[in-house]
Amino acid sequence: MKTEGSGKPESRPAEGPRRPSRALVRAEQKLRGIPVSPGIVISTIYDTTEEPAEAPRRRIAADQVETERTRLTDAAALSRKQVGKLKTRLSVLPEEAQAELEPLLDAYILMLGNSRLLRGARKRIGDELLAAETAVQDEAEAIAAAILATKDDDKAGLNRRAAEVREIGRRLTRNLLATPFRSLKDVPPGAILISDELTPADAALLEPGRVAGVATEEGGADGHTAIMLRALGIPAVLGCHGLTAAARRGDPVVLDGTTGALTLHPGPEALAAAKEGLAAQAKERTRLSKLRRLPAETTDGQQVELQANLEIPAELPLIAAAGAVGIGLLRTEFLFMNREDLPDEDAQVQAYRGIVEAMGQDPVTIRVLDWGGEKDMEALAEGVPVPTGPNPALGLRGIRLLLKKPDLLEEQFAAILRVATLGQVRILLPMVTVPSEVAQAREIYERVARRLRRRGDSIPDKLPPLGAMIETPGAALAADAIALEADFFAIGTNDLAMYTLAVDRAEIDVAHLYDPLHPAVLRLMQFATEAALRLRMPVSVCGEMAGNPKLVPLLLGLGLRTLSMNASSVPRVKQAIRSLNIDDCARFARRVMEQSDPARIAQLVERFSAK
Repeated sequence: MKTEGSGKPESRPAEGPRRPSRALVRAEQKLRGIPVSPGIVISTIYDTTEEPAEAPRRRIAADQVETERTRLTDAAALSRKQVGKLKTRLSVLPEEAQAELEPLLDAYILMLGNSRLLRGARKRIGDELLAAETAVQDEAEAIAAAILATKDDDKAGLNRRAAEVREIGRRLTRNLLATPFRSLKDVPPGAILISDELTPADAALLEPGRVAGVATEEGGADGHTAIMLRALGIPAVLGCHGLTAAARRGDPVVLDGTTGALTLHPGPEALAAAKEGLAAQAKERTRLSKLRRLPAETTDGQQVELQANLEIPAELPLIAAAGAVGIGLLRTEFLFMNREDLPDEDAQVQAYRGIVEAMGQDPVTIRVLDWGGEKDMEALAEGVPVPTGPNPALGLRGIRLLLKKPDLLEEQFAAILRVATLGQVRILLPMVTVPSEVAQAREIYERVARRLRRRGDSIPDKLPPLGAMIETPGAALAADAIALEADFFAIGTNDLAMYTLAVDRAEIDVAHLYDPLHPAVLRLMQFATEAALRLRMPVSVCGEMAGNPKLVPLLLGLGLRTLSMNASSVPRVKQAIRSLNIDDCARFARRVMEQSDPARIAQLVERFSAK
C-alpha cells in the first residue's frame, strides 16, 4: 500500500496524522473499478504490503568472488523452486488460466537456468567485483534496456519481455537478501484483500476458501491476475483508483465483482441491496446443486454424458459434488511435475489406482504424458533430453516425443493396464496428427500387454480403448483415416483453435484473434465429429467450449453427446441441456455452419441462448 507522494510501501498505522477523521471514515464512500470476477461480498478489509528488496550497491574483494557466485547459484535454485511451486498450484486451475499463466512461468524458469541473465551476473561478479545482488540488478537492467532498444513495431511485446527480466531480477534479489515476499497466509477467513496491485504469482497463492474477495488499485480485466481470479471464483474488482488511500484494515465494505462497485462503510440501503444480491446468489447455487442427481437429458429424451477434466487427484471431490459421470480427460502431467526423478511404474500405478477406484464404475479417460519443450519438467529435462526449437509448440511434443522415447510410453501403458481391471478405463494419445502415430502407439500398447500377461499381472482380457486427441488441423482433416486406427476421439478445442488461427492466447497483441467460433475451427470440429459418427465411434469435446452453456446447443447440433469440462461448469451445462430440444439444436447448428463471419456466429449464439 502506498502513501500519497511517497512512492514507497508502508504499513498503515491504526492512528496517525494522515488518517482521515473518524467522521469521514464512517461516512459511506463509493468507489468504482473494473469488474473482473462476479459475485457480491459483505466483509471487512485486509490490506497487504510487500516489503521492497532494497539492495545498495556493494563491491567485494577478489577472494569473495566464488562465495558470491555460490550465493547467486543458491538464489537461482530457490527461485526455480518457488516458481515450480506456483506451477504446481496452477495445475488445479481450469485450462484457460493455465494457458494464460504457464507461458509466463515457463519464461521465468528459463531465465533462472543457464540464461543470459545469470551468465552475465556471474561474469560481473568476477570482472567487476560486484556483490551478487548488485550484479543481478545491473545485468537485468542492461538486458531490459537492450530489449527496449530493439527496433521492432511490437512495442508492447518488448515491454513485456523487459518486464519479465526485471521481475526475475527482483525475485533473485529478494532471495539473495532473504527479504520476504508478500505474505497471504495471515489473511483472516472471509476478508476482502486489497492492495495497490496483485501479481499473478500472488494470485496463484490465494485460497478461495479463505479470501472472500479482492480489490486492487491497479490492474485490468484482461491481465493474468484477472484471469486467475476468475478461475478461482473469487469476486474481484481491479483498477479501483483511490482505493488504497481511502481504505483501512478492518473497514466494513461491500464488493460487487459483477458491476465493479466497492462501497466502504456501507449505509443501511447499501447493505440491504447487497444482502438482496447475496440471497439471489445463494438461491441460484441451491437451484444448481439440485441438478446434481438429475440426468443430463434434453426435453425430447436425448441423453448427454457430462464428464469432468481432472488435473490432480485433489479435485476428485469436486467431480462428485458437480454430478459429473466420469473423467473425460485425466492429465497425467501432475505425476511428472516438480520432481527430480521420473515416477516409476509402481508409483504411477498407485496414483492411477486411487483415481480409478474413487470413480467406481464411471469411465476414466487417461491421457498419456503430453510434454514438449515448452513445459518445464525437471526430471524429464534431465533424464530425457529434448531438443527445443524456436517454436516448441510446433516441435517434439505429445505423441511425437513419446514415440521417440518409447520407454516412457511403455511404462505409462503398463501402469494404466495394471489398474484397468478396477473400472472403466480408456487411454488417450495427445497431439496426434497422422494415422501412423496411432498405429505405432497401438503396437507398443499391445506389446506391453503381452509382456504384462507373461509376467503374471492381472489386466483385462479386452484391452481398454485407445483414442486420439483431435487438436490440430491436420488431425481434424485426416480424421476419417485416423478413425480407422483409433477407438475413440476427444476433440481438444483449445489447441485446435490455437493451431488453426495461429494465435497464442498468452500473447496480448494477438489474443483478440483467438476465437473458437471462427468458421474454420467449427468446420474442423464438424469434419472430425462426422468422421467418428460414420463409424459409430465415440467422440467427445474436452476443451473450454464444452463448459460454456451458450455453446452447448451448437455442440449438440453438430452431433456431439459427450462433453468433458471443469467440474465447476457441469451444473450450468446440465441446466442448459435440460432446456434444449435436439431438433432445434440441429437446425441451429446448420444455420451457424452456413456463416462465414465469426461476429455473425457470435450473434446467433447469443440470440439462441437468450430464448
